[in-house]
Amino acid sequence: MEELLILRPLMEQYDSFIVTEKTAYTAALDGLRCRYLLQVNRREWGCLPRLAVNALRSLVICLMERPDAVVCTGALGTVPLCLLARGLGAKLVFIESYAKVNTPTRTGKLLYRFAHRFYIQWPELREHYPDALYEGGVY
Repeated sequence: MEELLILRPLMEQYDSFIVTEKTAYTAALDGLRCRYLLQVNRREWGCLPRLAVNALRSLVICLMERPDAVVCTGALGTVPLCLLARGLGAKLVFIESYAKVNTPTRTGKLLYRFAHRFYIQWPELREHYPDALYEGGVY
């Protein structure tokens, strides 16, 4: 979420909203429209049911909002949203986590083949994502 909020000046130029996992930590969204999905941990038994709930919520969001583009920074819970939005014609932009210097995230590996633009924040990740764009870090 922090990485995405750094892009706030860009978001303010467009009709934007944020979709994020509902967690105990709440970022300062100060007036930004926000929709919430369930937090998903792939190591917990409830992973698949939570992803199913997120798929339904994501479908509602996509049908109500009709996004032209989705920018994702990697939360597993947002994968259904990314795939549904992509399937409905939205552009998908993925930004691999700044915290991942040498190894890819599972979400990144999954969405790499679906993203219209895929950004890495460390040149070392080019080994895993040969067609990714490297423009430096968002920080």
